[in-house]
Amino acid sequence: MKMKTRLFLAAVTGLLTLIPPAGADDRGKPLVVGMELAYPPFEMTDPRGKPTGISVDLATDLAKALGRPVAIENMAFDGLIPALKTGKIDLVISSMTATAERAQSIDFSEPYIATGLCLLLKKDSTARSVADLDREGVRVAVKKGTTGHVFAAGNLKKAEILALDKESAAVLEVSQGKADAFIYDQMSTYQNWRRNQASTRAILEPFRKESWAIGIRKGNDALKAAVDAFLKDYRAQGGFDRLGDRYLREMKEEFGRMGSAFIM
Repeated sequence: MKMKTRLFLAAVTGLLTLIPPAGADDRGKPLVVGMELAYPPFEMTDPRGKPTGISVDLATDLAKALGRPVAIENMAFDGLIPALKTGKIDLVISSMTATAERAQSIDFSEPYIATGLCLLLKKDSTARSVADLDREGVRVAVKKGTTGHVFAAGNLKKAEILALDKESAAVLEVSQGKADAFIYDQMSTYQNWRRNQASTRAILEPFRKESWAIGIRKGNDALKAAVDAFLKDYRAQGGFDRLGDRYLREMKEEFGRMGSAFIM
């Protein structure tokens, strides 16, 4: 009886040695990363239509660290989480804010960017805070599916909420005076104000602080651990500093002059 037990245990032990560690069988397999390539300089395309930007470089460096090639899947922002949950993509790296609501359906990595919601206002607006916008007759533009949209829907009870598909459309509404404000993230608000200084003004101190993180399918704990380890090492090795210098040097210098903390 003891001999049979020893033989059985030996057979099981031999079988276990043939099973690769978690994630090892993915080496060489493309890491499919979903993003909406419509948010420069983070997610965009170059003149030839090739994906480029901070998130693309980050995804490429992450895949390299995992020993895998990267495949970028361009899709609408509101389709990213469904695609992740159904296994069409492995990760979301698309300037996505980690929220409690989203965390109910997907996991998030450790944060890699600190940002927040700010206001792009029409030039003659007298608003000094987001609270000043919650009045009858005020129109507030938001981009569908963003945290700005969620905030406006939940907190602005008197203002008219204008939910649009594209950031550019929301900026146009404000710059033409058709909307009083656009609620969006700090970096984009800064860029949109710089491009439309004659017709807009900005409040760049976030009224709500947020952070961006990488979206991971629930239950994929091995990949989450690997992503978190990469992000920690990447920051320690100056990876985010290099991305900031490559894509956001002017903004980095401007934020320094304004005394505001840089996002990366």
